[in-house]
Amino acid sequence: MFDDLVTRATLAGAGLSLATGPLGCFVIWRRMAYFGDATAHAAILGVALALAVDLPVSLGTLVVALAMAVTVAALAARGWAMDTVLGVLSHSALAFGLVAVSYFPTVRSDLSSWLFGDILAVGTGDLAWIWIGAGLVAALIAWRWQALLTTTLSEDLAHASGLNPARERLVLVVALAVVVAVALKLVGALLIAAMLIIPAASARWLARGPEAMAVLAVGFGVASVFLGLQLSLWQDTPAGPSVIVAAAGLFALAGLIPGLLARIRPASRQG
Repeated sequence: MFDDLVTRATLAGAGLSLATGPLGCFVIWRRMAYFGDATAHAAILGVALALAVDLPVSLGTLVVALAMAVTVAALAARGWAMDTVLGVLSHSALAFGLVAVSYFPTVRSDLSSWLFGDILAVGTGDLAWIWIGAGLVAALIAWRWQALLTTTLSEDLAHASGLNPARERLVLVVALAVVVAVALKLVGALLIAAMLIIPAASARWLARGPEAMAVLAVGFGVASVFLGLQLSLWQDTPAGPSVIVAAAGLFALAGLIPGLLARIRPASRQG
């Protein structure tokens, strides 16, 4: 029974990493970290609204996360000062969500699982939802990969290539909303952005190209889930935060590798 819980949790984390790896690369390249936070925080409001109208929680979080992401993208396109807008929307959405959730006693007693995740509580149905959602996001990014790269590099170059930067921005927005809805139960609203950013940032230390960085980011994500679950089982710590702790440790180790290689190569040449 216990082994089944760990196996499902590991599979769920691996499925999520399939989407957060490449998507996290674009979050870093486009400097969208705060954007991810705003979308994730809005998911708590989605939990409350889903319960209020008797809808599946996953659907409620997806709808609200998508609405938040589209709103932020629309404001960005109009030239608003995004640091201020994201700060207001991110924390306001979280506050509204927490207040709304307080009207539902059953959710209120289990609020920490929505904020910090409960990956060990993933069931078979949750596992299917995670892999379907993550698979769709990965397929969408793979399909639009070159267009997204060109738009990220330069919007002027994208226009010259016949691409629509607004459409590519919308692709990322939709992908981000789906990942938030998928990841909410695993790592919680407060840690989703970390799962997007840290594995991709770790991969950037070692990758020599965009595709390599995306693949390495998936690998770092899977490793973070596995090591985080082992840490949680060993020290009886919360599973979701333990996954992020493992990701942070891998980031630190990855940051040391280029320096070590730079020292080894001159020594080998002298020898």
